[in-house]
Amino acid sequence: MNFGIARENPINERRVALTPAGVQALIDAGQTVYVQSGAGDSARFNDEDYIDVGAKIVYTPEEVYGRSDVLLKVSPLTESDALMLREESAVLSFLHLPVASRRVIEIVLERRTATIGYELIETDSKNLPILHVMSEIAGQLSITIGARYLETGQNGRGILLGGIAGVPPAAVVILGAGVVGETAARTAIGMGAQVVVLDRDLARLRHVDELLDHRVTTAVTNTYNIRRGLQYADVLIGAVLIKGERTPHLVTEDMVKAMKPGAVVVDVSIDQGGCVATSHPTTLESPVFVKHGVIHYCVPNIPATVARTATNGITNALLPYLLEFAEHGIEGAIRGNPDIARGVCTYGGACTLEKAAQLLNVPYRPLADLL
Repeated sequence: MNFGIARENPINERRVALTPAGVQALIDAGQTVYVQSGAGDSARFNDEDYIDVGAKIVYTPEEVYGRSDVLLKVSPLTESDALMLREESAVLSFLHLPVASRRVIEIVLERRTATIGYELIETDSKNLPILHVMSEIAGQLSITIGARYLETGQNGRGILLGGIAGVPPAAVVILGAGVVGETAARTAIGMGAQVVVLDRDLARLRHVDELLDHRVTTAVTNTYNIRRGLQYADVLIGAVLIKGERTPHLVTEDMVKAMKPGAVVVDVSIDQGGCVATSHPTTLESPVFVKHGVIHYCVPNIPATVARTATNGITNALLPYLLEFAEHGIEGAIRGNPDIARGVCTYGGACTLEKAAQLLNVPYRPLADLL
């Protein structure tokens, strides 16, 4: 089987789907791997690194797309990407269907491409192994990003996140106690901030409270608590995730208006639409905008700012699944591994996620009917 690794647009994405070590594992399993020249440059993996482990370097996107039975990407497919796909091939990437372009999905369906979303691959224990790794990174970075934009030179409030003796630290409000929220809370506590975590799930709140030795304040997510928390927040971390669905706007525009001038919003949920009404996607090159005096950081791919760490993390989580594709083929891997099957977004010319199909107004069929 031929695996292909596409080069991402380095302006918006710096990760690559697989490290040279991951490529070598596929080659050792008897597979052929094509790597588009420069694919790993932003993560400090050069073409020679891939050549040394046996990869074949190709020089145009058409070559890598055209040769690949299984194409590996990081960022969601664009229309130009979709038009290069081989008939009945497979693509693995972060897809984020709830905010995807309908035209892209239509092309994918026309080509009967199997698409598997990294963010949807799920174990029997409800763990999202690839997304989990990226969420750990995003949670840590969200706090350092918030701390940086609080600085006076960034038009922030001029507050040191951890404070000093005699001067109180910043107040960090985290909306969501999943992996991003938990990691953000741990990082913020470690830097000396005051931390409030909100979630609708009491079990998650108990877990965070115990994990951090009762050094955070926890509260149930509701309009009243969100509004009160934001009135004194210096940094808001939006860490809400509903698997496979668009994120609801839990923070209204009026709530943002009531925040302190120079406060910072880091909406990590923006890759699924964002949990703050005033958010809209930004880029690594132009990551922030100001609305109602509040700094908004809304980059959908925060882990790309540490591209090498993130690429290693993706490889660690993804490689066991790729070896199943290598051994059993596309249909065999999907049939044989429920984790992979849960990640399938399109197959055989139909969308296999009912809510996404309704949102995009495209044909839906259950995956079981197509295998």
